[in-house]
Amino acid sequence: MAIPRRTLLRSGLFAGTGAAASSLSLPTALGAPAFVRRDRPAVSHGVQTGDVTANSAIVWTRADRPARMLVEVSRRPDFRHSLTVPGPLLTPDSDLTGRVRLRGLPAGRELHYRVRLADPYNAAVTGEPATGRLRTAPQRRDDVRFLWSADLAGQGWGINPDVGGYRIFRAMAERDPDFFLCSGDFWYADGPLAETVTLPDGQVWRNVVTPEKAKVAETLAEYRGQHKYNLMDDNLRAFVATVPMINQWDDHEVLNNWYPGEILTDTRYAEKRVDVLAERARQALFEYLPLEHRPRTEGRVHRVVRYGPQLDVFVLDMRTYRDANGPNDAPAPDTGILGAEQAAWLKRELAASRATWKVIAADIPLGLVVPDGTAHEGVAQGNGGAPLGREAEIAGVLSFIRRRRVTNTVWLTADVHFTAAHYYDPGKAVFQDFAPFWEFVSGPLNAGVAPEPNPLDATFGPEVRFAAHAESAAKSSPLYGNQFFGEVDIDGSTAVMTVRLRDADGAVRYSVDLEPRD
Repeated sequence: MAIPRRTLLRSGLFAGTGAAASSLSLPTALGAPAFVRRDRPAVSHGVQTGDVTANSAIVWTRADRPARMLVEVSRRPDFRHSLTVPGPLLTPDSDLTGRVRLRGLPAGRELHYRVRLADPYNAAVTGEPATGRLRTAPQRRDDVRFLWSADLAGQGWGINPDVGGYRIFRAMAERDPDFFLCSGDFWYADGPLAETVTLPDGQVWRNVVTPEKAKVAETLAEYRGQHKYNLMDDNLRAFVATVPMINQWDDHEVLNNWYPGEILTDTRYAEKRVDVLAERARQALFEYLPLEHRPRTEGRVHRVVRYGPQLDVFVLDMRTYRDANGPNDAPAPDTGILGAEQAAWLKRELAASRATWKVIAADIPLGLVVPDGTAHEGVAQGNGGAPLGREAEIAGVLSFIRRRRVTNTVWLTADVHFTAAHYYDPGKAVFQDFAPFWEFVSGPLNAGVAPEPNPLDATFGPEVRFAAHAESAAKSSPLYGNQFFGEVDIDGSTAVMTVRLRDADGAVRYSVDLEPRD
């Protein structure tokens, strides 16, 4: 009988067994310190893991002073048998952040890790460890659960101690996911916070405010401060310590609706060149998230994360390579949102995938019309006819998927501050050279909620199967609820994918089962 991996993990049947658990004992300098120093280095903003596969994971932390990062990993929560991996020296060059790639991990197991920081001049002087846990991807067909969402501290709604901070992460942690796919806008660099906000009905929202959150971010220090702010929240810090992340970015990590080459007219900014701001934001992104720099892909956000035989996650970057926001009606190939290189990469990786389900993580929905003033920010422009502008590039990807018989693609997205389920049907579309597929929208996590859904463009034939949003513009605050996250379950036996759209309390607002196709 096949026992689900989640059951095995909880049973502790694997605790302390196998070569990896005891292949290297903890050095004396990293055991219980012989003495305690008040000036020992400390973890300042918790720990995170990211891009976990069957055999590897990235561990992240930040120190309060220069220190050597050391990561200890074990199958036991008491770390009785463990492996210690030495990490980098954390210096002010990276704002005292650092990460370690753990390799050779056992597949399909729950692992415990802890980060110690050692004095760079005396390895015997270490601070208190910060602990977390992760699950590696299975090597065989097994149950998989993950969550996705976006939009944190947007529209003036930051950490409110009166409501328990970012409380949605408590509900998300209760779902016990294998990982969390963050669809972008995980901080609002262009969204200054006020200490109090009075709502139309007289209620008062109270924000924790730091100097970096009191103005729009322009300097590298201010972009770094966006990350530090969110990690002040106990709920988020606890969540990312125990749930691995897959991160992508959207616009608010830099500023609203940005595109390469843009020159700002916004008087709040002294630095008008968006390319300069984007480079600073990108540096902070890679410093403060469990993302890995690779020599040949330095600073690249798009990638594939392979999570066992049933799931590949294709993380897109719909910011770095896009053309300028405008009418979005030029013929291909003059415009695009992925860029030729990324579009070719996506087709190549989709064709090569042997996973049952191919989840395409897009930071912007395909069929919703997203305006940028009188211009267009998203893929669609509302013409409802043959693919134009950025639609033509997406049409090329969809046609490729059909021609190469790439089955079981599902698009997950966010950005628009409401949750929805869209079914794209070529029989109802103007452009029909594609196979039917689902797109699910989630968010926000803790931000303003849209009072109504964006209009849909008919080019790819989307049909709204479900949508939830704020009752009115006067009730867009998180204080009134309507904050959302999505959940995906893949059954290890049947490979059926169940998608649920949940609210901040964890209640299911919509659910659908998707049968895999051969």
